[in-house]
Amino acid sequence: MKQIRVAILGQGRSGRNIHGAHFHKDDRYQVVAIAEPLEDRRVRAREEFGCDVVADYHDLFARRDIDIVVNATQSHQHYPITKEFLEQGFNVLSEKPFCRTVQEADDLIATAEKHKVLLAVFQQSRFAPYFVKAKEIADSGILGRIVYVQISFDGFSRRWDWQTMQTKNAGNLYNTGPHPMDQALRFLNYEGMPEVFCHMDRTVTFGDADDFDKVILRAPGRPLVEVNTTSCAAFPNKTYNIYGTLGGLTGTMTHLEWKYLKPEELPERKLNPEPMNDEKGFPAYCSETLNWHTDSWDAGEDFELFPYISRKFYDMLYMTLTEGKPLEVTPQQVRQQIAVIEECHRQNPLSRIY
Repeated sequence: MKQIRVAILGQGRSGRNIHGAHFHKDDRYQVVAIAEPLEDRRVRAREEFGCDVVADYHDLFARRDIDIVVNATQSHQHYPITKEFLEQGFNVLSEKPFCRTVQEADDLIATAEKHKVLLAVFQQSRFAPYFVKAKEIADSGILGRIVYVQISFDGFSRRWDWQTMQTKNAGNLYNTGPHPMDQALRFLNYEGMPEVFCHMDRTVTFGDADDFDKVILRAPGRPLVEVNTTSCAAFPNKTYNIYGTLGGLTGTMTHLEWKYLKPEELPERKLNPEPMNDEKGFPAYCSETLNWHTDSWDAGEDFELFPYISRKFYDMLYMTLTEGKPLEVTPQQVRQQIAVIEECHRQNPLSRIY
């Protein structure tokens, strides 16, 4: 078994608690270096990983024993630091958000191609079982033509950390948004730039970035797709509501249910342009009894979402690094997401306070 040698940039919630936690359990990967500017986190990283630890990521440029660099720095640093490592000939896995603008996304993609290195983005929610199942049901045709998809990552949560500051490339849409937006664009299944409507607001955040976002995507011949990332939802929506011409699906990250009609069981009907009466001759409303079929899916009582989707992402990445298999989550796909988010911000220019 080939072991992938990893350098992690950052030992915050992402670098340590997500990526680092995964590497502790996956012997296909070996952490050989960590860059972290905060001394207490460097001390902890040295104890937990037993690898080289540096304060300045530039000190890693001279090394050639690194197979991939995981960029888990703060959001506003993803683009410039990823670009530096690509230019130095390193494969890079960037945390989300990939970058701030389409121009930056195009630059990183071009830089990776120029230096013939791998560029990947950690959009692990693509592998979430609830999404995989909902997409499978929607694609199966059992719900008929999909008309509308609503994805909501809602809750009531006050934040006062750097993830609420525009200067840090933060806010709900850049921070939480990449997860539902990636799923939304898979449901939309449209290669071009969709029509975008967005309403953005600041509600309970202590910073100056957005914490209420409603995004509506529309494209020719595709379902209407709505994405909500809201921090002031005392009564949150379910994760999914999907409408189809033969049924629908609703549910959360742990439980989905759907109901559907079988076309062959539907009573035969034809348009009646005349006033309708019931059997006694009184005015009547169209009504019929339909034979609904139901089904459901559960994640399982002991299921842990975040370790699972990290594992699935790193399974994919391992096959790419060792066997050259194409990435299932490509930078070009994430570029489309950044284009949508950039347009949302263009429509909603929030004043900067900090």
